[in-house]
Amino acid sequence: MIRPPSLLAGDRIGIVAPARKVNPEEMAPAIEMLRQWGYEVIEAKHLYGDNHQFSGTDRERAADFQAMLDDDSIRAIFCARGGYGSVRIIDLLDFTRFAEKPKWIVGYSDITVFHSHINKHFGIQTLHAAMPINFPAGLKMNESLESLKNILDGGLPDYHFPSHPFNRKGRAGGLLCGGNLSILYSLTGTASDIDTEGKILFIEDLDEYLYHIDRMMMNLKRSGRLEGIAGLVVGGMNDMNDNAVPFGKTAYEIIAEMVAVYNFPVIFDFKSGHNSENLGLIIGGNVHLDAGESCSLRFID
Repeated sequence: MIRPPSLLAGDRIGIVAPARKVNPEEMAPAIEMLRQWGYEVIEAKHLYGDNHQFSGTDRERAADFQAMLDDDSIRAIFCARGGYGSVRIIDLLDFTRFAEKPKWIVGYSDITVFHSHINKHFGIQTLHAAMPINFPAGLKMNESLESLKNILDGGLPDYHFPSHPFNRKGRAGGLLCGGNLSILYSLTGTASDIDTEGKILFIEDLDEYLYHIDRMMMNLKRSGRLEGIAGLVVGGMNDMNDNAVPFGKTAYEIIAEMVAVYNFPVIFDFKSGHNSENLGLIIGGNVHLDAGESCSLRFID
């Protein structure tokens, strides 16, 4: 997998909104902090567009993204926020110039569409990390932003954290794939579907019904995408919903039960996804997973 070049002071960063709309007040903290980090920030033409839920029409959002892909002076593309809409523009994009001169694509949640599509078709790493909508006011650094900046600066994450009761012990290595579980489910059978064979799979989600977590995990299982993975990392499963008649299991219990028939190591409660802590992950990066008495995720060249 090709790793995009590290960023340097003075490099230009583009901010686009491929999904849900944003406003200038929401983007101001990120723009200010990215400038403090030494980057020049370029706002897409339709960054503050307004088309119902979206930041512009599909054509407008695709044109913004295409302009950033084709502009060699833009060294990283930050997706302003998630929501829904990336899948509506992915087939309108031409990645030819991007494949010739890779750059970081940054985001999570709905941005899983880009991670999956780019990794699969172009063999280029992408960055699952905090988006501008997540930057706090007052130029306050936190662990999420520190991990993001470390990767942009050329660092390789090396995370250490306590074990979780649902973990399955073991060690594994492979390329990291995955992202938001709902998005991965929606990409099944499409040109952007993930290839999990021999890889470390990462999943996270937010605001889903528990029965639907079960449905999506059944999809991963029955489609064979759990069969050959080397390991599983489960991030945040936050703000889950239930019906009047309870499903009877938590999201973590659903996942643990679903993967019980396999032998690969599993890590639960990794601080990435829709959490207050959203540690940066290199999708397509070579990672070593250690699920022991203490746990680690270590990226290597």
